[in-house]
Amino acid sequence: MSGTVHKLDLDRRSNGQDDAYSEMLERAHALVPKLRERAAKTEEMRRLPPETERELHEAKLFRILQPKRVGGSELDYVALVDFADVVALADASVAWNLANLVSHHWMLGMFDVRAQDLIWKENVDALIASSFVFPAGRATKVAGGYTLSGRWPFSSGVDSSTWNMLAGIVSSDDDADGVEYRIFLLKQSDYKILDTWSSTGLKGTGSNDVEAKDVFVPDYMTLAVKDVAGGPTPGSAVNPGALYALPVFSLFPFVLSGAGLGNAQACLDDYVGIAKHRASTYNRAKLGDLQTTQIKIAEAAAKIDAARLIMRRTCIEAMSDARRGTIPDLPEKTRYRRDGAYAVKLCTEAVSTLFSASGARGLYTTGALQRQFRDAHAINAHIAFSFDAAGTNYGRVALDLPSENLTL
Repeated sequence: MSGTVHKLDLDRRSNGQDDAYSEMLERAHALVPKLRERAAKTEEMRRLPPETERELHEAKLFRILQPKRVGGSELDYVALVDFADVVALADASVAWNLANLVSHHWMLGMFDVRAQDLIWKENVDALIASSFVFPAGRATKVAGGYTLSGRWPFSSGVDSSTWNMLAGIVSSDDDADGVEYRIFLLKQSDYKILDTWSSTGLKGTGSNDVEAKDVFVPDYMTLAVKDVAGGPTPGSAVNPGALYALPVFSLFPFVLSGAGLGNAQACLDDYVGIAKHRASTYNRAKLGDLQTTQIKIAEAAAKIDAARLIMRRTCIEAMSDARRGTIPDLPEKTRYRRDGAYAVKLCTEAVSTLFSASGARGLYTTGALQRQFRDAHAINAHIAFSFDAAGTNYGRVALDLPSENLTL
């Protein structure tokens, strides 16, 4: 196993969370061997196995960004990267779902306290899925709330969840009102899960579609995107910490990027371990003695290390700004999106390099390599990691053109 965690200690030393952070990371590391053994089963089930969910609950990993006032750890935002990085050493699907579900506890802390109490007073461990595909949902303002309809794709972990955060566009008869992006909290009985997740990568995430028809959602169970653009939120009255003042959608890539990082690190670790002992099938040359092997290792390692530095630096800077009460401007927000996409691009390139260098070994459906390759490209396919989209918008804003990302 790699030294994924020891490189992070220096950066954490200044945030006063050393002991709690290290203890929770140790719990995550302790699960890696079991999760890796279970990876094939997770893919076969197309969702998290019950024993995996139980272990993550028992280790309290789902609650690392939950407010302390309800018993959560309320760690710094960089925990989304660090913990997914560790868990993805075993299985990127588990890391993906962990990070997703952790982030929804974080986001719930920004809702009206009535929404928080409704969910956490009933079950402090309740899992909340999501789909933030805004055009997929249409809402209409009515007395006391909204009616919502839509069909949303990619709701990761939905089978394990009792609630769902679903995005929608609020329609209005008056064009002057403009377009409003809003997030709606629905309980499981208000939507239907559609078994659509048959994928080539991230197979174990259970990212099924969900459908809702004319569901009434009270005002306090909704959250406007403009209210989570940085600074105080409706939840600030009870959760005043800097964690809950971060700009949600500007930092969105870092919710998930750690899964790509740990997956790439695992691929590199496996490749190095095999290259130390494996000989070529054709001429019996030891692979580790070949300069090409050595160069591929160096290239992949450099990209993974650079990606980790980019991801962690951005999260740590954002927390520092929030502690000072500083809200990032639009150029800074587009940099967050640019860097998140680019960091995952580096991880994907590292895995592709190692897969190509592995020769025919990569053709077998057994072993971790083919899964790591598939998962790397599935992660990279997420819109948050489209460097074309993030890079274009960064360039537009740098050139004083309007941003094309309405969530920033």
